[in-house]
Amino acid sequence: MPGPDGSALLALAGYGTASQRSRKRFVLAAAAESLPAGNYQLNNATETTAALAPGLQVEGVLESECLGWLLSHYKFTRYKASTSAASGGGALSGAGAGLVAPTGIDAAAIESLAAAECLTRDLINTPAADMGPAQLEAAVEALASEFDASIGVITGDELIEANLPLIHTVGRAAEQAPRLIDMHWGSTGPRLTLVGKGVCFDTGGLNLKPGSSMGLMKKDMGGAANVLGLARMIMAAGLAVQLRVLIPAVENSVAGNAFRPGDVLTSRKGLTVEINNTDAEGRLVLADALSLAEEGSPDLVISMATLTGAARVAVGPDLAPFYTDSDSDGAALATGASSQADPVWRMPFHAPYEAMIEPAIADLDNAPSGGFAGSITAALFCAGLPQTVAICISTFMAGCPRPCRAAPRAAPARAVARFLPPCPHC
Repeated sequence: MPGPDGSALLALAGYGTASQRSRKRFVLAAAAESLPAGNYQLNNATETTAALAPGLQVEGVLESECLGWLLSHYKFTRYKASTSAASGGGALSGAGAGLVAPTGIDAAAIESLAAAECLTRDLINTPAADMGPAQLEAAVEALASEFDASIGVITGDELIEANLPLIHTVGRAAEQAPRLIDMHWGSTGPRLTLVGKGVCFDTGGLNLKPGSSMGLMKKDMGGAANVLGLARMIMAAGLAVQLRVLIPAVENSVAGNAFRPGDVLTSRKGLTVEINNTDAEGRLVLADALSLAEEGSPDLVISMATLTGAARVAVGPDLAPFYTDSDSDGAALATGASSQADPVWRMPFHAPYEAMIEPAIADLDNAPSGGFAGSITAALFCAGLPQTVAICISTFMAGCPRPCRAAPRAAPARAVARFLPPCPHC
């Protein structure tokens, strides 16, 4: 509705029925994308929300809608001619429809969540030519500098000396050397370790991917991007934890020294792995990183990875499947996910399937034949190396375009951030 000068004075946004809202996330974000520029305030926000969403916590609904409003402004403009080089990659654009935070809402906390999401999306959206292992290391260094964290990096042949052989093997054929990035923050509280798969580009190796599949592989470091976004949330909130972030950063490339199908490799744990598909490389680099994580005696390990395509087939692009041996952790994570409009789905560690990853000539098989239960066997592979309590989460296209920019695909960092404070380990 226009005011006397013709500018927008009042806008009505349809909120739909309960059934319609159950099929969407961030309902008001659609309005934010279509409104004229200006600052808007929700009239009678508490009363209206209580009436439209009976039975739900009003504050939680408003927080979620405010976050969605912010995220709807995300744009990745690094490679647009109209964008200045100084502006970087993506941004939560200040142009467009702004929202005055409703009473009782912690605007700073919501802005911090949005900034962390922006970081994750920017990292994934950046092409591999500008986001290889070295550039991913630089991104971690920038985050560490912002929050006064420390960082160490083991690079190239130093990985062999440090007994991280699988990380070295997967990444040795690439122009940029493979590396293990290790960030520490916080000196008191429970020990929390985040492990993120950082395969910056995945050709499939000698088991080369088809072109249609390879075109998406800049996102194969989505696990690393998500743990960095989560780490930013944790540090910005000042959670009382001893945080460690481990990222095996590699490119799975093709060259004369690439690892081969049929090779038998030895992991940091001392277990041997028969390579039946060089395109199942993510679990290899995670194996060494998870074993290193265990040696630090953490109270909780959370691993995130684009692992595997089978997981996406099982639950689709919006749900992040996760694995845990702990029913209480699983329930807490699901509750946190629901409150953050960040859906997850628990998958089973089905012990009888362990036989599928036990080949004839080695301890483990990195790619069992048959194609059945691919997500479960990948999780069992990772879980079979460390013994620490762990939550394994698959992530997909956290930064990919979609009709509503507010909702990323299977990027569960917010769900985990909400899970952590009441978590019995933390």
